[in-house]
Amino acid sequence: MVTVFIPAQLKELTGGITSVEVEASNIRQVVERLEQLFPGIQQRLCDGDDLRSGLQVSIDSVMTSRGLIAKVQPGNEIHFVPAFGGG
Repeated sequence: MVTVFIPAQLKELTGGITSVEVEASNIRQVVERLEQLFPGIQQRLCDGDDLRSGLQVSIDSVMTSRGLIAKVQPGNEIHFVPAFGGG
């Protein structure tokens, strides 16, 4: 199981739940499990077969650029965070 932390802006879809454990081997499966638990969340996280523009995934506090294909392992902590840039 991985622990997924729900972003504040999506808590209305989860009834205020701030984290949930799901069985998954990659981020795509994480999103699919979240959709099963909280219908509508996938549409807020994804645009077709990709993460929404402006959204990144952190796995155990490490940002990944692999999007939905990023691998996860039991015990990982997953955060969906707004992407930010700078110069």
